[in-house]
Amino acid sequence: MTQEAHTVKTRIWDLPTRLFHIVLALCVLGLVITGDNGDFAMAVHFYLGYTVLTLVFFRIIWGIVGGHWSRFTTFVPSPSSLLSYLRNFKNPDAKPSVGHNPLGAISVFVFLIVLTLQGLSGLMSDDDVSISGPWTALVPNSWVEFATEYHTEIGFPLILVLIGIHIAAVFYHLLAKKQNLIRPMLDGDKLVSPATPASHDSWQTRLIALVVVAACAYGVYRLVTLSAVA
Repeated sequence: MTQEAHTVKTRIWDLPTRLFHIVLALCVLGLVITGDNGDFAMAVHFYLGYTVLTLVFFRIIWGIVGGHWSRFTTFVPSPSSLLSYLRNFKNPDAKPSVGHNPLGAISVFVFLIVLTLQGLSGLMSDDDVSISGPWTALVPNSWVEFATEYHTEIGFPLILVLIGIHIAAVFYHLLAKKQNLIRPMLDGDKLVSPATPASHDSWQTRLIALVVVAACAYGVYRLVTLSAVA
């Protein structure tokens, strides 16, 4: 029997997770384009940054209550699983991961941490010309100086490096391992074993995701407007 005879199309990535991934990528691209390119571009840059913080907070919550394969509990790698994956990385007969593979899982957490630090440092950054973050009046000048330097000299290059590694990994899997990681993130489905649990992806779960996004957006709004009530 062929491998296809032993597999069925199963929903792995729920719609909220897929939209998170796509919108986050567009926002990060927009942040790269608008950074330090004039007052209007910087105003857009800040709003894109607020959106990224909203998305990051959403993903953290969705990692707890989201679809099965979007939950952190399904892809946090143990040391043994990571070592096993690395040993079999180039083995063409190695079974592909259903959700995130161990390296991909680590990259998810690294991205969430780095993007959170980038967003929070942006709130405290000051370009010494006309644009300053909403927290610059609330924190000591030493914090503003450190946050500004981190945001531009450390965080931004680090994000570019992580994006480069992510893109390279996706194309390596596509070309060398013949594993298409792009399509499942667009349509949500993979051909997997019939015993593989599917992620819930109904209108009810999507409505829950919308409520979570709204709550995260409100939370970011409150963070951004702290100086107005201080």
